[in-house]
Parts: sequence; C-alpha cells; structure tokens
Amino acid sequence: MTAATPLLSQLTHRARTTAHAHAATCPCEPGGATLTDRPDGTVVRHADTVAKAHAPDTHPAELTARLTTAAHLPGILLPPLDPTPLHLHDRLVTLWPYGTPVDPEDPDAAPWEAAATLLARLHRTPAPSPLPPMRGPRKALRAITRLRAVGPHPAAAPVLRAWTSLPAWARAESPQPDTTTLCHGDLHLGQLVRYPAPDGPWLLIDVDDLGAGVPGWDLARPAAWYACGLLPADEWVRFLAAYRAAGGPAVPADGDPWPALDVPARALTVQTAALAIVKAVTAGRPLDEVEQAVVDACDRMGSVPPELAPGSAK
Repeated sequence: MTAATPLLSQLTHRARTTAHAHAATCPCEPGGATLTDRPDGTVVRHADTVAKAHAPDTHPAELTARLTTAAHLPGILLPPLDPTPLHLHDRLVTLWPYGTPVDPEDPDAAPWEAAATLLARLHRTPAPSPLPPMRGPRKALRAITRLRAVGPHPAAAPVLRAWTSLPAWARAESPQPDTTTLCHGDLHLGQLVRYPAPDGPWLLIDVDDLGAGVPGWDLARPAAWYACGLLPADEWVRFLAAYRAAGGPAVPADGDPWPALDVPARALTVQTAALAIVKAVTAGRPLDEVEQAVVDACDRMGSVPPELAPGSAK
C-alpha cells in the first residue's frame, strides 16, 4: 500500500472533485486508486478522472505546449480535460479522462497494430510551433547518469561502452537531426488506452516526452526488444507492417528498416540496461535473465558499429 503524503492526498482530492464537479456528493468509495507513485510522477484515479503530478523539473511552458498539442489531436492522443496545468505542492498537475489500459496479463491481445497506426498518424502530423524537442535522448542520458551514480557494477562497463559509441544527438549532446516530425518520445504498450472506456478506440497517452525529433525513436523500443530476443518475430513484423501500411515516415515503405532504426534501438537498449542495473543495485539483487539479456546486447554492440541513418551522424 502506498503511504499517504500531502501531495498524494491533495492529488486524490483534486481527481475526486473534478470527477464529481456537477454532483452534490461523491457516490464512490472513499479515496481513489493510486496508479503510479514515483519521484518523477504520481498518478491517481477517481471514477472517470485521472490526475497526474509531473516530475519536479517539468518546465511549465513546455508542458503547456505538449498539452495544447494533445488537445488538438483527438483520435491520436488522449486529450487533457484542461490544456493548462495546475500547481499543487510545487508540482505541475494535469487532469485527464480515464481510459482502459492494455491488459498485461493478456500478451496475445497486445495492440501492436493499433500502436503502430497511431504512431504513423502522429508522425505524419506536422509538429506545431513552438514545440520543444522530443525528450527520448534526454531520458536515455538520465538513465546513464543514474547508472554512474550507483557506483561500480560488473555489468556497467559494456553498457557504458555502448553508450559512448552512439552519435551525439542520441546522447542528448547535440540537436536531433529532425526538428519537424512530431514524436511521442516514450512509446511502449503502457502508453495506450481505450477511450471512451471500457472499449473505445485506442489512443496514445503521456505527453511528457512529446516533441519534434527523430521518428525512429518511437519504433526503437519494440525494435530493440526484437533484436534482443525479447519480442517474438511475428509481433515485430505485425508492428512494422502496420506502421508502413499507415504511411509512417520513420522507415522506408519497403526493404530493410534497420538503417533508420539501428541508432535509436541501440540507445533504448542502453537505457533499458542502465535502468535494469540501477534497479538491481537498489534492490540488492543480481540481474535477472531478461536484464542480463539486455546487458549482453550492449556488449555485442561493441563489435558492430551503428548504422547511421541519413543525418544521424551528428
């Protein structure tokens, strides 16, 4: 059970009052459901309303630009209830309608085609101006920073070697080569919900990393899982085929997609491995089989230079 904190209590209160804004009383059970409670984000649900407290370092103007973008892309992104963030306990807070998430207990029903089609539609939408850069590379850098902070670990060396082999833009050391394509920035199956709940169409959620950048980054996590042997080939083929069928611009319409995906997939593999080591150290346990597989993939990267897509060698 998550311990109540002033932020969590007030966030729950905000979700409850928003959910029942036009009712004299709340007909629900007391309290609400805590969906996530981490230093970089706290999310609670009450009835059909979700309230999110964003990371303490969230930039107000950047978040507002991302919320405005989501509000103008219904059918692709879940629209916020209000495109202007609130302030609560020195945190920026946003309010959202509740959508039904992907069922983690039913992997055979994973909506790979829906995810790919939504990404293609997002990538075909011109990025509004002004919009901050897609934050994927910054999140990868943050993972490496956390890895270095936990101290020496026998699995860290191949991860850090793989990191240094990436081009500067993928390490957030220089601007991304694409500054016009609208990207999600952190695509995985947890970023999709059905709205209206319970069985409406799938929509993308979580705009924290939304911005202009390299669209291949949004395909990189499933590409990396496939390359590491963690995603079955048929699911990767379904995802890639659906993205291409929807006219997604991140990869060629046919032929080898890897020149466009190799660098982002390597970066996401490094990020995943770095966070796996941090979690293992924090818990005082060895790496599990999946975590070790991602570290081993970083080790293999050292013998094969990245395939640099056009413009990605910056």
